[in-house]
Amino acid sequence: MTTTEGAHYGDKVVAVEPGGIEPVADADRHGTPRQLAWTWASPNLEFATVFVGVLAVTAFGLSFWQAALAALLGNGLGALAHGVLSARGPRYGVPQMVLGRAAFGYRGNLVPAALMSVMAGIGWFAVNSVSGAFALTSLTGLPVLACLVIVVAAQIAIAFFGHNLVQAYEKYVFAVLAIVFAAASVVVFAKSHPGTAPGTGGLGGFLLAVGTAFGYTAGWNPYAADYTRYLPHTASPRAIGIYAGLGLFLSTTVLMLVGAASTTIGGAADDNPATAFTGHLPGFLAAATLLAIALGAVAANVLNVYSGALAFLALGVKLPLAWRRAVVALAFGAVGFVLAWLGLADAGHAYENFLLVIAYWIGPWLGVLLADHHRRRGTGFGTLLTDKGYGNAAGFTAFLVGLVVSVGLFANQALYTAPIPKAVPETGDLTFAAGFLIAGGTYLLLRRQRV
Repeated sequence: MTTTEGAHYGDKVVAVEPGGIEPVADADRHGTPRQLAWTWASPNLEFATVFVGVLAVTAFGLSFWQAALAALLGNGLGALAHGVLSARGPRYGVPQMVLGRAAFGYRGNLVPAALMSVMAGIGWFAVNSVSGAFALTSLTGLPVLACLVIVVAAQIAIAFFGHNLVQAYEKYVFAVLAIVFAAASVVVFAKSHPGTAPGTGGLGGFLLAVGTAFGYTAGWNPYAADYTRYLPHTASPRAIGIYAGLGLFLSTTVLMLVGAASTTIGGAADDNPATAFTGHLPGFLAAATLLAIALGAVAANVLNVYSGALAFLALGVKLPLAWRRAVVALAFGAVGFVLAWLGLADAGHAYENFLLVIAYWIGPWLGVLLADHHRRRGTGFGTLLTDKGYGNAAGFTAFLVGLVVSVGLFANQALYTAPIPKAVPETGDLTFAAGFLIAGGTYLLLRRQRV
């Protein structure tokens, strides 16, 4: 069965995408690898990205140059993995969480798919909705709750229609976001004093910043094939990987550097983080940046709720509806709105912890996925993706081992500090790296023993 289920979807923009996670029919395939540049740049041209750079200096105690190096390293690793995963989309025409069945087995894949649906469709949706609402409040003077309703309504509406409208929004909003944030970046860098930040965070602070940047950028990895599965079979995998990876890397890195630089300007504190950032800008540009922050939040969240819905359907949930993906997107948007509303009071602290926790499960998941990708290079999946009887115990076992061991030994959170960072604070938070290496290595070892 294809996503069209007898109806031609093709490249129609204002049309509800039918079906759910079925392979995309050849008649519906369209687009070019180049479009991935704005697909992955637009959702990161928003204040949530800027705030990662702010955290590196204000929360982790880094100097501007230390924060810049941490952003380059963390974003580079996340973007590299993203390019690799994106390149596989056209071959099979299914979402990323469906592709994961090859590495984890049909049932073993349920855990990553569930984590993805909660992270994207609810967690990230709430985080970005809050940043968009704060920006719109600063711009219009409306109550923050009213602005939250406006932002969430726009996000749900676009995600409800599906893939083509999502891609169209990312394309046309990119020009606006790129121009506004480029101008804002020039002003911030001109006013900043990179040498004034003392940089007292040490190695621990640096590793925390790397982990946060990686958590932010690699947080998009489970979405990768969702936005390449409609590309023609003839699309170049190399071009797909380059455009997807660069779009993600450049947008996240530039705005994280802007965020770090903004902390060296000084000025009065503000409870609204968006106002604190735009307070450094001249009046017209400040207003334009606030609007861009709100538009960027929508750009990020239409991907979040769309991919969250796909991950939910990858759990094997059967909905006898032609618009099942669209209906799930509506439900996720409603739940995400409630969480965003509850998180308005302490957005900054909640965001910091959320970014680190994201990397905890993505590290082991990515380690298993890339290890399986290495083992299968040059071979296809055949019917593994749809075979409910297919199991791969090595994948699920390696994922659990990587997750439990890395969190148990390396996690560095307010609620739980593992033995290693407690004994050696300079290690910061190595959970994401440890989870990736332990899970990937365990998977290769288990598969080798089976052979």
